[in-house]
Amino acid sequence: MPTDRRNLMAQGVLLGAGLATGGFAPVAAGQARGGTAASFPAKRPAPADRRFVSSAVEREIARVSRMIADPELAWLFANCYPNTLDTTVRMGTIGGKPDSFVITGDIPCLWLRDSAAQVKSYLHLAKQDAKLRELFRGLIGRHARSVLIDPYANAFMEDPSATTSLDWAKTDVTEMKPGVAERKWEIDSLCYSMRLSHGYWHETRDPAPFDAAWADAMRAIVRTFREQQRKTSPGPYKFQRASRQPTETLLAGYGAPTRKNGMIHSGFRPSDDACQYSLFVPANLFAVTTLREMARVASEARGDAALANDATALADEVAAATAQHGTMRLADGRDVWAYEVDGYGNAIFMDDANVPSLSSLAWLGCVPADDARWQRTAAAAWSEANPWFFKGSAGEGIGGPHQGMDYIWPMSLIVRALSARDDATILQCLATLKRSHAGTGFMHEAFEKDDVRKFSRDWFAWANGLFGELILHLAATRPQLLRAPLDAVGV
Repeated sequence: MPTDRRNLMAQGVLLGAGLATGGFAPVAAGQARGGTAASFPAKRPAPADRRFVSSAVEREIARVSRMIADPELAWLFANCYPNTLDTTVRMGTIGGKPDSFVITGDIPCLWLRDSAAQVKSYLHLAKQDAKLRELFRGLIGRHARSVLIDPYANAFMEDPSATTSLDWAKTDVTEMKPGVAERKWEIDSLCYSMRLSHGYWHETRDPAPFDAAWADAMRAIVRTFREQQRKTSPGPYKFQRASRQPTETLLAGYGAPTRKNGMIHSGFRPSDDACQYSLFVPANLFAVTTLREMARVASEARGDAALANDATALADEVAAATAQHGTMRLADGRDVWAYEVDGYGNAIFMDDANVPSLSSLAWLGCVPADDARWQRTAAAAWSEANPWFFKGSAGEGIGGPHQGMDYIWPMSLIVRALSARDDATILQCLATLKRSHAGTGFMHEAFEKDDVRKFSRDWFAWANGLFGELILHLAATRPQLLRAPLDAVGV
């Protein structure tokens, strides 16, 4: 079978793992629990080998680590939080402006979604660190140029003139342009570009990255979302791939039939798996939120009322359509958000660990945390009502078709903890995350529900950054939980 991203991520030892772990031999899982921080060898690359160093991030690691009583949890935080900077950032300049190329980890390409999510936990430090501001300016510019190459692509090459280096994408039946690594149309990819811009503007009020190219890219996003409402035609995007996995390709290049209702069609989910029904509800809600965020940046940073108004009008239209068509009733009568719908009245309920998900909607700011429908939805997602919820001796959590049956994604546990309002749930998630690293000192893509030693992706920067974000969140909102004796928390 030819290598593809799914098979690559299923391997226990992955490209670049030595760089990600600094070349140290792993500690046996749980070896030093109850010991001191010195019981755990450092897993970061040596200082001279780190790809990007921020003094503000180093101070933040030291500050937060002092708040964590559990030495293993503190060790995990110190490994995971800087992992994106340590191992995935490639800085340069283009036209006299900074350029930041941020790879996903074990695959040397930039995913719009992953790269934006990977750096999110450093945003609050950008105002105090000029180097971080340069990183963010460069990444916002790289995103804008990438979107202008092809707004339907999800991943890009560092060299914009290069053809894809990904073996599994080389024979895809779609319009592959130079600079594109993979061309799976995912609504959330463009949403993450907008969120990256809004996050930086909100934290710094620095207008430097919001130039004419950025505005052109934002207009391309609005245009692409309108095309994928498919009101008058299926639009210009088609994709098919020869694969044994049905989630790697789209029926007839477009996906299953839909009745057009104003929602945006997506070919693929944030897991890179094909949608069963193209009207993917979490991504539509995320699009509504991020379009409004982008409108604020366009208005405040550029004074571009036309772009802001266009984005806001589209957000309002998609919000109304999703509210009308994006819900369903479970077998027990509960009214919840659907995962996907087709516009004909058909809907599926499930949840996937990848974000945006139904479970993540409150954390993403798409719905209020006290919204009754979302609370019902999240509870159902973390139960046997969700076919991708698994529970075993190693823990419980949500997985997805990408990795398959019985594999729990740490990302789902992190999002649950970030969204939870009770201490017990958060402590339960922390305890499982602490057990799940299998001695590597890093978060993984997924682990087997009964055996954490069976895991995928040794070097997955998004999950590492998200774990760091969780610890920062707890340090700011519930510091007492970081002093909790996690070994006493059961599965």
